Amino acid sequence: MANFIVTTTRKPDAATEDLAQKISEKLGGQFIRRENFSFDALKKSHGAENILLVKKNSLSVVTVEGELFFHPNTAHLRIKNLRGGDGDRLIDALKISAGSKVLDCTLGLGSDAIVESFIVGESGKVVALENNPLIAEVVGYGLKNFLDDSPHILQAMRRVDVINADCGEFLKTCADKSFDAVYFDPMFRRPIQKSSGLNPIRPLADTRPLTPEIIREACRVAKFRVVMKEHSGSTEFSRLGFKVADGGKYSSVAFGVIESCSSL
Repeated sequence: MANFIVTTTRKPDAATEDLAQKISEKLGGQFIRRENFSFDALKKSHGAENILLVKKNSLSVVTVEGELFFHPNTAHLRIKNLRGGDGDRLIDALKISAGSKVLDCTLGLGSDAIVESFIVGESGKVVALENNPLIAEVVGYGLKNFLDDSPHILQAMRRVDVINADCGEFLKTCADKSFDAVYFDPMFRRPIQKSSGLNPIRPLADTRPLTPEIIREACRVAKFRVVMKEHSGSTEFSRLGFKVADGGKYSSVAFGVIESCSSL
């Protein structure tokens, strides 16, 4: 993981500074009192590439591409549409419903996990993995502490179980058919540059391509299907054995599905 330090906003209250110290101990980073230093000055003086910034009610990571923070983002609109009877491309691909158990192998900013959690409800389960500890800490904290006017969003966020883990290693620990669906949303081999909102996460993201071994493990763990999101026209689908189940002519992304894993 890239070198990082933990600090606060200028003139933090005691609770914020205490939280920053606890997070630094948890993640194995160095806590630096902010005082009146700029982020650039802190990075330079401590040789840090990233800063985990602890605010009064939220966390963020300051990267070379900007500030990464948690927000439900598109989950709001997607859940509103689902409640209104419209479909959702990811949910259609996963074919999950109330009570389903989902392993989301790539938490990222958390929007997909929130929508999955909304669908599976209180009787279901969403476990979301994130390989980068800084992303896992910021998004995991946000899911548990972000305040929202919508009870549907709030409840869905609180139910997501975030685990800082490498998906390949975590899958090996799972029992056969222990999740109804396993989902991957890896960093695209060809990034969609117009997605500027993703820029702050790029320096932290795991850019390793998925391997056939990981997909075989996912098939062992998934009771019904394994789903992967990728760039439309991506060769990753065929390389890893996915059938493109949803890829509109004018859409920049598509979903691949494996329903039967016996041949992998």
